[in-house]
Amino acid sequence: MTTQRSGGRRGRAAKRKSQAETHFDATWRQWKNPYPPVEQFSADEVEAIHSASMRILSEIGIKILSEEAHALYINAGMTDAGDQVIKFDPDALMDLIALSPSEVVLHGRGEGRGVTIGGRNVGICTTGGTPNFSDIQNGRRPGTLAALDDLCRAAQSFDVIHMIGPFVEAQDVAPGLRHYAMTKSVLTLTDKVPFVFFRGTQAVADAYEMIRIAHGLSAEEFQNKAVSYSVANSNSPLQLDHLMCRGIIDAALAGQLMVLTPFTLAGAMAPVTLPGAIAQQNAEALAGIALSQIVRPGAPVCYGSFTSNVDMKSGAPAFGTPEYVKAAFASGQMARRYGLPLRSSGVTASNAPDAQAAYEMQMSLWGALMGGTNLLLHGAGWLEGGLTASAEKFIMDVEMLQMFAELFKPLEVNDATLAVDAMADVGHGGHFFGTQHTLDRFESAFYSPLLSDWDNFENWTDRGSPDAAQRANRIFNETIEAHVAPPMPADRQEEMEAFIARRTSEGGADIDR
Repeated sequence: MTTQRSGGRRGRAAKRKSQAETHFDATWRQWKNPYPPVEQFSADEVEAIHSASMRILSEIGIKILSEEAHALYINAGMTDAGDQVIKFDPDALMDLIALSPSEVVLHGRGEGRGVTIGGRNVGICTTGGTPNFSDIQNGRRPGTLAALDDLCRAAQSFDVIHMIGPFVEAQDVAPGLRHYAMTKSVLTLTDKVPFVFFRGTQAVADAYEMIRIAHGLSAEEFQNKAVSYSVANSNSPLQLDHLMCRGIIDAALAGQLMVLTPFTLAGAMAPVTLPGAIAQQNAEALAGIALSQIVRPGAPVCYGSFTSNVDMKSGAPAFGTPEYVKAAFASGQMARRYGLPLRSSGVTASNAPDAQAAYEMQMSLWGALMGGTNLLLHGAGWLEGGLTASAEKFIMDVEMLQMFAELFKPLEVNDATLAVDAMADVGHGGHFFGTQHTLDRFESAFYSPLLSDWDNFENWTDRGSPDAAQRANRIFNETIEAHVAPPMPADRQEEMEAFIARRTSEGGADIDR
């Protein structure tokens, strides 16, 4: 009995879709969220938060640590309040925000790899910026270029991933040369939209040049075609440092997407009350976005939200909490008020790819996606509050993302899907397994899981009782082994290599300027 039962269940799953095929679905390459966003606040409460943000900006101001940015704000009609603080004129600020596009098209290097950010469109990015990498075999250790390469190979292999984050720091490469190696990995192992770190004008210019070469664009074409994205974090509370201001300016001049994201943790870098934290987040985001529009009206931008809370016992960041979800819902309302695309994140504070990681990630995804986000950062692989990129967590997250992608697919209602004729054929007390209606649709009727194990207990035990993390590790390693690098014209590859060699011989980039 056990063998028959197992064979039937696994046989049907295998016929529907092989595991390898679950990686790819053309409809997953550009998500559209069919559901109205959940709203945390009433319209009056949204206006109260807006008014509080205007008071913050006009009465308290933002400390601007960049002399260049400080001068740009002054020339745009803002006020020098002394001690590097800029106070904003609300009307002038709103005029600048109105120049920002409501949608941004990001062009991937490969065919069908573009993604639109804004409206009901959703783009999914991997995790990024983690100093460590972990897997079951070797545990947690400092990030390396080899780890980054494997993560890029995995990300290329799943259609639910649209954009590549910096994943993990290649700490075995010198800081002034690291951006060459990391950018090359992303550009050669994937053909999806890449990320550029704001680590000084030289490093940003180098990365942009490599991306331009990979796309085969002229300098003018590059400046008028968004093919990369970057994140500028305000130094909460109420401060923009030199490197972030420099990055905002560089991205605007280059015509590349800039995501302004305050790092507002309620109870630490922001008020302990969520309305206060959202008001501060809103003020910081608008101030940074305004700078981009001063530099280049119409420059592509995104309103970034990252408000969560801290553990009031230890002060440690907490993610995937009810407060995080409420803040994600509220952030969507604020972004839509200004007609801006929204960035949210898929995050967890868990230290291992365990049940906590899964339920906190699921909470984060519900808050972000049902709050109307257009750009989901840290969508796959984030662990330990952003300190680690995990191989197993990456696959766990891909499973959840694929399920959301299926959730977002519209359902057709017609005579065939209503299936009244099939019900008439089956009659009373029968079953639908052998009907022509089922046979015509069984291969694609339902989502086939990548990671979930639907086998019975006995056969699962016979296979060694592998848990989700163990299965995810196997899938991760199988995926990177099966990776095939997307093609790049030989002349572009050669030009990129020559550029890296020349810049390396010149000493690389000063990442502090």
